[in-house]
Amino acid sequence: MCYTIFVNKGTVLTRRRFLAGALALPPTLALVGCGGGGGGSTPSRSVSGRWAQEVLNAISSTTLGPPMNARAIAMVHTAAFDAWACYDAVAVGTQLRGSLRRPEGERTQGNKEEAVSFATYRALVDLYPSQKVAFDSLMTSLGYDPANLSLDTTTAAGIGNRCAQELLSFHHTDGANQLNSYADTTGYVPVNGPDSVVDPKYWQQIRFPNGSAPAYIAPHWGLVTPFAFASSSALRPVAPPEFGSALYIAQMNDVIKLTADLTAQQRALVEYWADGPRSVQPPGHWLFFATAVSDRDQYDLDRDVKLFFTLGNAVMDAGIGCWECKRFYNTSRPITAIRALSPGTGSWVPAQSSDFLTPPFPEYTSGHSTFSAAAAEVLKRFTGSDTFVYSPSISRSAVTRIESLVTTWTTFSEIADQAGASRRYGGIHFETADIEGRKMGRTIGGLVWDKAQAYINGTLDGS
Repeated sequence: MCYTIFVNKGTVLTRRRFLAGALALPPTLALVGCGGGGGGSTPSRSVSGRWAQEVLNAISSTTLGPPMNARAIAMVHTAAFDAWACYDAVAVGTQLRGSLRRPEGERTQGNKEEAVSFATYRALVDLYPSQKVAFDSLMTSLGYDPANLSLDTTTAAGIGNRCAQELLSFHHTDGANQLNSYADTTGYVPVNGPDSVVDPKYWQQIRFPNGSAPAYIAPHWGLVTPFAFASSSALRPVAPPEFGSALYIAQMNDVIKLTADLTAQQRALVEYWADGPRSVQPPGHWLFFATAVSDRDQYDLDRDVKLFFTLGNAVMDAGIGCWECKRFYNTSRPITAIRALSPGTGSWVPAQSSDFLTPPFPEYTSGHSTFSAAAAEVLKRFTGSDTFVYSPSISRSAVTRIESLVTTWTTFSEIADQAGASRRYGGIHFETADIEGRKMGRTIGGLVWDKAQAYINGTLDGS
């Protein structure tokens, strides 16, 4: 049996909505049987799946940057995994290993759901305190009291609260500086200001048409503790083409040509993958795909917990590795390089919304490429197949008309590659940043998979 997945079927999305983030609110799925599989509707989600939706809602309702949200996805679902592991026969938690394992008679569905819910809830409130009302509402609808702060590990609520407490204690000192609103801890000062360029090979803070000039998001992120590798610099790719070199100029000219000659479908992909402010952003986009996999294959709680745990840590580590690379090389975006190196292009702009002209952090490597390749690698391994037949309803607007385009992807890898390529179509990345980001992402996905499996199977050294 296979399924084609339609997003917001029948809804016309304007260009502005896509450019602000096509998944500003995570889409509703309709699953349609194909290949003799028969029809069907979206299956009921497990408790873990319902909490995953709350994560997506929180991301799109707040203003954190992509690496912070990737870390949040990992934290929430690792807290859930740690609580769930206490009721599994072999799995061990990331913080307390198997020390809180409950006896076989307590390993009931009800206890798992309660422990997972309390752990998830505590992590979410810590990460997105402004969304507490929504989290309280889901807890109440599930029959749990959000005010229950018990740490009694003979109870499911106590297990959930205790596992979240341990995980949050670890992450509050992981280098992200969450408790100080993720403020930079390195003293980074940009070489170029929004209204002047001292050296165009380095990242420039860009002033948008509305007058805003967003600051570099998380220049310290390479200091955050990864899940699956020794240090954030361990996977740093080779240097990008030298600024002004023949290869650099060739890639720059490719960007100019691409943005000038976009096909209708390329523009649609630029808009679909915009993932800017008030969207679920690239990490959340892949959590959304993971929920689609769960819906398609009708995962139960156990499978969902393992899937979201692994996927979450993949996007977190992708963000850490990518952001370390961005800070180390500190390369300029196409908007700065093109205006400096190509005569007559002083007003060149990317094919992006004027509200979010280009992301506020260095160019090399591509976050979309790294996040997407890491997540795709995990989803491919978790499902045992690269196959994922997916048809987003893509719309774009021209000056006086709206035309709908539909593209169908058939594999996770194809989706990841399209996500990376879309950033070149949009004029915010060069080819090398995309390709090297994909390579690093795939490596990270494999490392996270192996580490997560060791926790799931209870084979972690020292456990």
